[in-house]
Amino acid sequence: MSSSLYILHEVFGYEAFRGPQADIVEHVSAGGDALVLMPTGGGKSLCYQIPAIARQRAGCGITVVVSPLIALMHDQVGALREAGVAAAFLNSTLDWPQTLKVEQQTAEGELTLLYAAPERVMTERFLALLDGLHARGQLALLAIDEAHCVSQWGHDFRPEYRQLALLAERYAGVPRIALTATADALTRADILEGLQLQAARLFISSFDRPNIRYHVEEKKEPLAQLLRFIAQEHAHEAGIVYCQSRRRVEEMARALADAGVQALPYHAGMPSELRQAHQDRFLREDGIVMVATIAFGMGIDKPDVRFVAHVDMPRNIEGYYQETGRAGRDGLAADAWMIYGLQDVVNQRRMIDEGEAAEEFKAVLRGKLDALLALAEATDCRRQRLLAYFGETSGPCGNCDNCLHPPAVWDGTDAARKLLSTIYRVHQASGLSFGMGHLMDIVRGQASDKVRQFGHEGLSTFGLGAAYSERQLRAVLRQLLALGAAEVRRVVLDSGHAFDTLTLGAQARSLLRGEQQVLLRQSSAAARGKSRSRRAGVAAAAAALGPEAQVRFINLKAWRAEVAREHGLPAYVVFQDTTLAAIAERNPRALPDLDGIAGMGAKRLDAYGAQVIEVCRSAQD
Repeated sequence: MSSSLYILHEVFGYEAFRGPQADIVEHVSAGGDALVLMPTGGGKSLCYQIPAIARQRAGCGITVVVSPLIALMHDQVGALREAGVAAAFLNSTLDWPQTLKVEQQTAEGELTLLYAAPERVMTERFLALLDGLHARGQLALLAIDEAHCVSQWGHDFRPEYRQLALLAERYAGVPRIALTATADALTRADILEGLQLQAARLFISSFDRPNIRYHVEEKKEPLAQLLRFIAQEHAHEAGIVYCQSRRRVEEMARALADAGVQALPYHAGMPSELRQAHQDRFLREDGIVMVATIAFGMGIDKPDVRFVAHVDMPRNIEGYYQETGRAGRDGLAADAWMIYGLQDVVNQRRMIDEGEAAEEFKAVLRGKLDALLALAEATDCRRQRLLAYFGETSGPCGNCDNCLHPPAVWDGTDAARKLLSTIYRVHQASGLSFGMGHLMDIVRGQASDKVRQFGHEGLSTFGLGAAYSERQLRAVLRQLLALGAAEVRRVVLDSGHAFDTLTLGAQARSLLRGEQQVLLRQSSAAARGKSRSRRAGVAAAAAALGPEAQVRFINLKAWRAEVAREHGLPAYVVFQDTTLAAIAERNPRALPDLDGIAGMGAKRLDAYGAQVIEVCRSAQD
């Protein structure tokens, strides 16, 4: 047995590596640099934690982990300590005496891993600490987690990450590993350059998360749609609901709570103490639904999040993939559910166009938004589309909404040409641009007060699209925006009132000439996929257990909750549900019966083995 495999079994309680983990661990343990792309829940942390332990045992010293969020540091350090690994963090939650103690432990070589945020790592005090370690040959490894934050093309760019390139120059010869769950080719290239990892070995795992079912539908009544989804699929289960704005977060959380869902808001505008309290409840309690902006989620290791819902469309596929990846980290069935509408597309387009970035940068952002819109409008397998974006090929998944219920398709080319012609005629007639509602009234022949005010009932296109419903025309407009045939322009009046108007885009001419076709999914009430057969109130990990094993599982969860409270940790840091389910199924009577159960390492076996056996035995009494 190799030393890394021995550590995997002894410390973490797993029998074998998954995917490319073994190659990554061996490469980094031997002193090689690496960029690792691995989906959320794929085991990224082990790719630097095991080399850290191996290099520390070989006398190389401490591993420093750059991590962007306090929650991530707390969870990972807690889990490592539970596994018997000397780990600590330096962040704002420590008082001065605690900070000095961790610094002393670091300097004296008492730690295997030290976690810190990039802002702290780049301070003179922290760099001086690293300088001392390096001078003594005791800086074993530098791990940079959430490495997509380095890239200006990524979905969560953080300028302070760019400063980490200094580590390559200041600590030459110290191996470095950068890790992220999502990055397209452009972002990967930027990470390599930004961190000076051009010579690093690149490890790209499959981006496929087969346990996640992707479902996208048109936005009609967001709250009603979300409530229906939760009630039908995930009642009393943990989930995350993403909203675009802080105000929408507050409103949605309140509405869900009024409907009987245990929902809490989370956004950057809340007092930090309240935000932390809500996050702690989400991590420690069962069945909490967090309603949040994208300020929440990165680094959250909670394994039993059963769904991630987007009630507003994200900015790009990378963000969508990263956010949906927070569901089903335990490998069990989970849902990625999204609703979107024309206004989402308009808002995202406007934010890009009105930004202060260079035109080159805006063009990239538009391309990324268009790719997400294409995924949302797709009539074929969504998983295939998602994986193709990251350069991976696959067959139809048989599990997304389109595979389970293939949608009808209609030719929207005629409607598209009539809308574009109307935009042109209106501007030609009055020299003004108008919003989408007014333009659709003209196309559909609706003689509103505004139409009559401007004499637009006399336009040649008035009423040409009377056969189309407003919903159909909105779907066409989404496609026209995605294709660049129509553009959103914000007009600000002298009164300060602002509104969005539509103008012709660069791609309008090819459509008007009939050189391009617009095929659209039929707009109708989206059919739900087959509900996964699971007894109400039964945790996903225990769904397949028999009645007696269910009792053992429930008792084990109650025991775990007590242990977690005593240690001040989320319950899943002590043992994940999947580990408890395996214990409940095996019904151990002696310590050897626990051997080989995933997640039951040597330290946990020593600390909890006898208690686990007693809990299982008492469940039979």
